[in-house]
Amino acid sequence: MTYKQGLGLALLTSCIMSWGMDVSAMETKARNAILIDFTTGQQLYAKDHKRMVPPASMSKLMTVYMIFDKLKDGSLSLDDTFTVSENAWRKGGAATGGSTMFLKIGQKVRVEDLLKGILIQSGNDACIVAAENISGSEEDFAAQMNIKAKQMGLGNSSFVNSTGLPDPEHRMSVEDLAKLSKAIIEEFPEFYHLFSEKNFTYNGIKQGNRNPLLYSMPNADGLKTGHTEEAGFSLVASAKKGDRRLIEVMTGMKSNKERSEEAEKLMSWGFREFQNYKIYEAGQKIVEVPVWFGKSKSVNLVVNEDVIKTLPRNKRDEIKLIAVYKKPLPAPIQKGEELGQLKIEIPGMETVKIPLFAADNVEKQGFFGRISTNLKYLIFGAE
Repeated sequence: MTYKQGLGLALLTSCIMSWGMDVSAMETKARNAILIDFTTGQQLYAKDHKRMVPPASMSKLMTVYMIFDKLKDGSLSLDDTFTVSENAWRKGGAATGGSTMFLKIGQKVRVEDLLKGILIQSGNDACIVAAENISGSEEDFAAQMNIKAKQMGLGNSSFVNSTGLPDPEHRMSVEDLAKLSKAIIEEFPEFYHLFSEKNFTYNGIKQGNRNPLLYSMPNADGLKTGHTEEAGFSLVASAKKGDRRLIEVMTGMKSNKERSEEAEKLMSWGFREFQNYKIYEAGQKIVEVPVWFGKSKSVNLVVNEDVIKTLPRNKRDEIKLIAVYKKPLPAPIQKGEELGQLKIEIPGMETVKIPLFAADNVEKQGFFGRISTNLKYLIFGAE
């Protein structure tokens, strides 16, 4: 480990680390795509990932998030029943040509069955029933979706319906879909098993889950397909291998076959070419910094949580760890006070910034102590 002193008040500490990183080039036929690591949130692959595009039925994940949120806060239960309106039957039924749960006007449907109808059968009617019964109308429900999306930091999403049926104002980026999927898995683990169920029968009609990876990859377990003429064949998928989980989103494929092949190719590439590495443990000392007018001459800066990063593993390259802080630090210092940053520079990836905190309290010297320090400085100069 080598350390380099910078000029002025900022000290740059750099550590060169070698990791296996020979990542072969990845190409996909998808129009928009993103692949992220679930644990670290790092983007492993991105292609036009911020563009707002038609999400088709993938936006049903936002509808499901809204339902899960109400189940979690107790304002809704899986055994509650919703009534099917004529509007929901007409707009979301088989006559429209879209995917449907085949609900009937006036039917009472349990919330749990509606969730399965949305996630497994991709029922437009099920989405509208949920929206109307939760918010009074689908329009009001969409307004609530937009508020929640803003709160979640989904800055490239705009909703006008609960279904994903074509509308020029109904848009999401694949990046937002990946963030949304990560939030669903993190916040609602008790419901996530619903995404991997392969079939569901309702009103005597059995339908299969449309997610192709559930059938081709043993470790795939969610999330949602989408298809309209404008969106093409699209998919949000997640898979877990050992202690690693990846999430991918792809749009614009030309066929169900191409969607299946491209999705499996990108997911397999992510597991093969990348690995998670623990760079530092919570509380581990990163650097010792001099303190001015302190009863202690220095303080250790530490990270307050494990630093785990996803790195390409098939090539030797330089990973720079750079601690940035002021020197010397003025006393008093409170334990846990943020006093700098650890920058992790990964070739080909965005720089990661992690806050550094004081490991201990450092009290300020008394009057005579400060005089003594000043005298030492005048006589001997700065250390």
